[in-house]
Amino acid sequence: MSTSESSEQTLVHSDPTLYRARAKDYVELHDQVETSVNLLNSLEAFLSTFQKDLSAVSGQISDLQDRSKGIETRLKSRRKIEKPLSSLITDITIPPYLATLILDSDVGESWILAIEEFERRLDTAKGRSRVKAARDLGEVSEGLRIVAATKLRAFFLALFQPIRSNVTTNMQVIQTSVLLKYRPLFAFLQRQAPNVANEIQRSYVGAARVYYETGFRRYARSLGWIKSRTVEKLETIVLSERTRDMSVDPERVEFAKIEGPGVTLAYMADDKTHKAPVEALVRSLLLVFMDNATAEYTFVTTFFTVDPLADPQEEPQSALFTPGLLSPDGREQRMSVAGSDHGGRDRSGSIVSANGMQSLAAAMREEQASSDAIWKQIMDPVLEYTQTFIATVLDPVPPAVPLLTMIRLTEDVMAEIQKRACPPAESFIFGLRLKMWPVFQKAMTEHVDALKKLAEGGSTGYFSRAVATTDAVVSNICKRYVVMFNSFVTLTEQAEETMIFSSLLRLRLELAKLITRHTEQISDPIAKATAQSTLYENLLQSLRKGTHLTVHLKSQQEIAYWANLEEEARRKSCRRTSSRRGDNICIRKVHPIAMVNIRYIYA
Repeated sequence: MSTSESSEQTLVHSDPTLYRARAKDYVELHDQVETSVNLLNSLEAFLSTFQKDLSAVSGQISDLQDRSKGIETRLKSRRKIEKPLSSLITDITIPPYLATLILDSDVGESWILAIEEFERRLDTAKGRSRVKAARDLGEVSEGLRIVAATKLRAFFLALFQPIRSNVTTNMQVIQTSVLLKYRPLFAFLQRQAPNVANEIQRSYVGAARVYYETGFRRYARSLGWIKSRTVEKLETIVLSERTRDMSVDPERVEFAKIEGPGVTLAYMADDKTHKAPVEALVRSLLLVFMDNATAEYTFVTTFFTVDPLADPQEEPQSALFTPGLLSPDGREQRMSVAGSDHGGRDRSGSIVSANGMQSLAAAMREEQASSDAIWKQIMDPVLEYTQTFIATVLDPVPPAVPLLTMIRLTEDVMAEIQKRACPPAESFIFGLRLKMWPVFQKAMTEHVDALKKLAEGGSTGYFSRAVATTDAVVSNICKRYVVMFNSFVTLTEQAEETMIFSSLLRLRLELAKLITRHTEQISDPIAKATAQSTLYENLLQSLRKGTHLTVHLKSQQEIAYWANLEEEARRKSCRRTSSRRGDNICIRKVHPIAMVNIRYIYA
């Protein structure tokens, strides 16, 4: 007990009156204390309840935080699949405008881009077959595919009708301006409806075959009519009486090149007075064949080649494999891409690259074989008509110069076809060239044999007597020889042509024997040598007339050969004359070309 309490009690006990006087204050103070206690109890109870509520709220907040984290996690997952899911829905669904275009509109330019988009969605739906939504849309896509294939079949068959029905139709215009423009539609059929694509291909092959067969049959027949108006048969250098064999015809030599006079047109055959040399007719036929054959092969390889559907997102990468302008078949670009290496390249990479190149080469060979087969089906009648016309040209055997002109023409045409990348046409022209060479060799052999018989004093025919040589006969033979030689040199750019110049060498030797035999009939040695010198001089003058030909190695050798013989005959004549006069004075004439140190034989 404190000192104040004890003192207060002492005061109360000592003074009861004071306590009674302050009792009311004590009662009020007591009431206030009780009130404060009650308030404290209520506050204690409230704080206890608040603490419980606060614990409950804290638990709820914790649950909300956990739920929020779960929702956020699911949101992130949904966001991850949002783009792929959106892309999937976009790819497998067929837009209404696309379905309406295929079902309700006719085939036209608007189909080109639409059909590519439809095929891309079609392939995507097939690739997502495990997705139920894609399987549900499969029936709709298949129905649209059948409708598109049916309409495209009727569209292409209608495009082929003008080719089949009218030979005056411009094939190249239809190919380049119409068919190639709608090639993406045909490529869709190749990938999505192969049976329909094969039917369209067979229809085009049949229409084009009839078109070319009719056109070339009429053209070859017209050329045959013109050919029949001028019949040129082989006449040997001994018996030929044609005036054109006495001089070189530069206009006919020009028919050995592609660049030159215009071709003979079919309507020219209606003019019964129109004539043309046989080499001009062959040139016209081969040029027409070359243009049509190469154009058709280009179209076939472009239109009927099966290409995979290009992905727009991969166009920059796929462009690396696109054939360049400088490479006809794109082989260089493909090789460079397949063989390129980014960073180090090990042995396994090399093996993969080699295998890839082998498969690519095999695919290219198969593709070319397919294109060649289609081309041959179309052009087979054309090849037959061309071969038949060439056979009529070679039988009977034409003169040697026109024959060599046609051989040179086939070489020029073959080189041009090779530039245009048409292997089957190149092989065909090469076969024609191989057929012409034996005929040419036979013609040259007849010339040599006829001249040999005359030089040996025999007859030139089975039932004719020995031909007596005269100055005029020998001079004409020399002129024909010079014309043949200059024509051959004009038609031969390379000096090393064994088949041509070996025949000329044999002919030259027989001509030299003929001159020797003819002059041996002269008893006077001086007159004999003078006659030989005169004939040799005439030959030299004729050879030198074509000054543009003297730069040719064979021309130089030929001039040197005859100049040597002429100089030798002149020396003999000079020695005989000097011996008769009793002096040793002899003027020697030296030809400029004889001063060149060259061989006098043909390679």
